[in-house]
Amino acid sequence: DFLFKFLVIGSAGTGKSCLLHQFIENKFKQDSNHTIGVEFGSRVVNVGGKTVKLQIWDTAGQERFRSVTRSYYRGAAGALLVYDITSRETYNALTNWLTDARTLASPNIVIILCGNKKDLDADREVTFLEASRFAQENELMFLETSALTGENVEEGFLKCARTILNKIDSGELDPERMGSGIQYGDASLRQLRQPRSTTTQTKQQCNC
Repeated sequence: DFLFKFLVIGSAGTGKSCLLHQFIENKFKQDSNHTIGVEFGSRVVNVGGKTVKLQIWDTAGQERFRSVTRSYYRGAAGALLVYDITSRETYNALTNWLTDARTLASPNIVIILCGNKKDLDADREVTFLEASRFAQENELMFLETSALTGENVEEGFLKCARTILNKIDSGELDPERMGSGIQYGDASLRQLRQPRSTTTQTKQQCNC
């Protein structure tokens, strides 16, 4: 029914590629190196009775790739903003990533904050409460995930997709707008949502 463009953003080493791999392949990526530039994956999911294809761009977290990855932000409908719960540094960088997403993608981009590496709870440097407060202040959804065990990984992507669908239904997001990051997968859906203009009707009458 729909195609949504998603981003996975955050500092290097937070497990972004592993989250994407776990979501698409349903398994943990053992030999994960730092992403160079951008990697891509897609998966079709069922959200609230609608079939949605998620087109996911996994961006490099290293500063030297920043100029390359920024060009992929344009026209993204949703994003997973990832930090590592065992690294205060990756948490402190969240504000910069958030600003980039809202400036370069769209102020309406739907973002879910993911505190990854939940399986390493003993080494935690960022509390759940603190991150949840950050999410609230910045109007983000929030989950703690583990790319290793798969905990909440699927939920993160689906929650984001569900919110986008709700915003389309409420009219807050317009799939017809350039750069919305949303495409109709089915032409008949578009016609249902849009009263056909009189010019098209006249043209069709002439043709028959």
